[in-house]
Amino acid sequence: MTNKYHRVLLKLSGEALADKNEHAILGADNLNAVSKAIKEMVSRGVQVCVVVGAGNIWRGRLAETIGIERSTADYMGMLGTIINSLALQSSLENNGVDTRVMTSIEMKQLAEPYIMRKADSHLKKGRVVIFGGGTGNPYFTTDTTASLRANELKCDAILMAKNGVEGVYSADPKKDKNAVFYPHLTYKEMLQKDLSVMDTTAISLCMNTNIEIRVFNMADLSNFNKVISGENVGTIINKGE
Repeated sequence: MTNKYHRVLLKLSGEALADKNEHAILGADNLNAVSKAIKEMVSRGVQVCVVVGAGNIWRGRLAETIGIERSTADYMGMLGTIINSLALQSSLENNGVDTRVMTSIEMKQLAEPYIMRKADSHLKKGRVVIFGGGTGNPYFTTDTTASLRANELKCDAILMAKNGVEGVYSADPKKDKNAVFYPHLTYKEMLQKDLSVMDTTAISLCMNTNIEIRVFNMADLSNFNKVISGENVGTIINKGE
């Protein structure tokens, strides 16, 4: 199989790692499934870096409810992403994948500080690099972190693995049976249609680049390989003509 992409950034939601049946923030089965999908991509010679959210641990809505100031709440969310990053690292290493966690908030006892050239070196050596701590600044989402790191490290694509959703729709397909599926979109179309794929800051960082965004259903683990091979799975988002 030939690879369409040489270097990719995988964007995972925190919920993708949770065990909803057990009401636990992390689930061994989900971590193992994601790790095996990443291992398969690495075995094909693809360089993989990861940004994971913290929605399984911390939500901004909760901060508002209990009166926590926005900046503090955002830093708490960044710490949540580091917890998820360390959990994913352990799962990957259990599956025999050499992995590094790099954080934008310095905590040397746990992970390396993020340095772009160091991350690039890890990727070239075949290591999976997980970026924890967001951008290190409040008011920025993990979507923005994903776009920023993908640009810095010259990734070919951002893979947005979704739970039970095939790609991008005009509305939530779970709530609207008339929602229209989009197999292809440009960044401008995504903004014009106000589709909630990524926030506008994240989109703006990719609009004038050759980075593609691939949105697909991670419930079918074969989709990871299909995307890497360039098959028409899910939704493809790029700058267009």
